[in-house]
Amino acid sequence: MKTSLTQAVEVLESGGVICHACEGVWGLACDPFDESAVGRILEIKRRSIDKGLIVIGGNAEAFQPELSAIDSKQYETICASWPGHTTWILPNKRFPQWITGKFDTVAARVPRHAQSRELASKFGGPLVSTSANRSGQQELTTLTAVEQQFKAEVDFILEGSVGSASGPSKIFDARTGEQLR
Repeated sequence: MKTSLTQAVEVLESGGVICHACEGVWGLACDPFDESAVGRILEIKRRSIDKGLIVIGGNAEAFQPELSAIDSKQYETICASWPGHTTWILPNKRFPQWITGKFDTVAARVPRHAQSRELASKFGGPLVSTSANRSGQQELTTLTAVEQQFKAEVDFILEGSVGSASGPSKIFDARTGEQLR
């Protein structure tokens, strides 16, 4: 018998787009190396490719190529914040332009939300995880709102509930420590 999480991973592996709960809002997820799936997310969100997208991993090792490009003090700071509601801008070592946008960096997070971490772990690598909302509109925080707005546009909605965080993650630049959001 398949679990919902197994079904979600199968959809992701076949190039699909799903909605899933995160720490503070619902997210849209797909394989970051699948240009077609990422294009669908950008279309759903009505978001410019230039802005780039956040990727999540099940643990810090999911971002080892990027983390190996920073100094040990930065590495310790980042790993101490994960899992957590903190996204770090890291040097890009492997993600395509449709993920990084106009930047030479990638936004990465290991979420505190257990289901999100498990989803990425079972997928076997990083996942796009961007807020489930149209660009410029309020982030969605309930399953009902996600179903109403996105059911016809995504391939699967992984039942769950958002964590206790308020809104989207904080974003820091790993090179400078500056908070960007």
